[in-house]
Amino acid sequence: MRRRSTGLVATLITALGLTGGLVAGPAAPAGAAGPPQGPAGDAFYTPPNPLPPGRPGDVIWKRTLSDTSTATTYLVLYRSTTAAGAATAVSGTVAVPRSGNVATAPIIGVAPPTTGLGDQCAASKEGLVSDLSVPAAFGQRGYVIATTDYEGLGTPGIHTYVVGRSEAHAVLDVVRAAQRLGAGPTAAAPVGFYGYSQGGGGAAWAGQLATTYAPELNVKGTAAGGIPADMTAVGQALDGGLGFGFLAAAAAGFNAAYPELNLDRYLNATGKQVFADNVNKCVADVIAQLAFHRIAEYTTSNPMLQPDWQARLRENSLGAVAPRAPIYIWHGLFDEILPYGQDAALWKTYCRKGGRVTFQATFDEHVSGALGGQAAAVQFLADRFAGKAATDNCWLSGA
Repeated sequence: MRRRSTGLVATLITALGLTGGLVAGPAAPAGAAGPPQGPAGDAFYTPPNPLPPGRPGDVIWKRTLSDTSTATTYLVLYRSTTAAGAATAVSGTVAVPRSGNVATAPIIGVAPPTTGLGDQCAASKEGLVSDLSVPAAFGQRGYVIATTDYEGLGTPGIHTYVVGRSEAHAVLDVVRAAQRLGAGPTAAAPVGFYGYSQGGGGAAWAGQLATTYAPELNVKGTAAGGIPADMTAVGQALDGGLGFGFLAAAAAGFNAAYPELNLDRYLNATGKQVFADNVNKCVADVIAQLAFHRIAEYTTSNPMLQPDWQARLRENSLGAVAPRAPIYIWHGLFDEILPYGQDAALWKTYCRKGGRVTFQATFDEHVSGALGGQAAAVQFLADRFAGKAATDNCWLSGA
């Protein structure tokens, strides 16, 4: 089990909703419609080799995690696509309400906040029971909640942390998995994306790539908070700061997504040991160990300054195109982890490119920012599902 954190790190972890767990429930009855039942225990997360043929979003197998009076939650292993375009398997959860018209109920594609790099840190294992991660209002409104673990969390390989294209594919495909689960949701259901921090990036990327990667989805809107929008600006801000561990995790994530970047060639002996120690840890331990350290302590030269790294950082920075569906973005003015300015710049970029963007600056730092715009985010998505026309405040952006 993960060691408990104290002080500021504990506050960060608790506020981001990274504690708690899902209780395993009874297995689905034999012969139930939909994909086959997956194996028990951690064997569920090991995909068959080779992967069975299929499309992104196809469910490889499923298992019932919990069955309550309000919802049945399934653990799913589904096909997705890496940042480089290869087929892969990703795990996640789908919570289906037990009442209402499930076939047409809105589906929320949830991108979780940072949990860490170790397989034991996967959201489906940790459990996303905090309202800070998945607002209770979504379940109360009868929505289907489809939450990805992301590539390499739970499943084999290193998590491709904050690699936007990988995260987008994982979020879009868990929504497809919800539709193909055989548990009620259909392809006609309206879809929204939600996330904060790492999850804000994952949700925004899903909204940005939905038209090209999953054009069949009936996307109505995206709500994303505390977004790591500009990878270079974020990296510069984290170097030497409280959140340096996030930067180290990002380096490992980019190296996993793009092995040709060859992170190892830039690491000194200390750096190699630190990365070996942290690729199997959850966020509390990583942040506690690496807070206020710098890139220069662990490298012989800074990989972020190399042309190949810079190109991948730009490729995985948001804003190349605006999402076709409306988007609500919020960010704390005093965010000490992810700079406010780079997210405000994304607002202007999306507006300039024709997006319908509502941007809210909240009087928060990073932790409290998880809640700062949440109520408005829930209402924003509810209004889109209700067919209300989206307004925007692009006129304030100066774009």
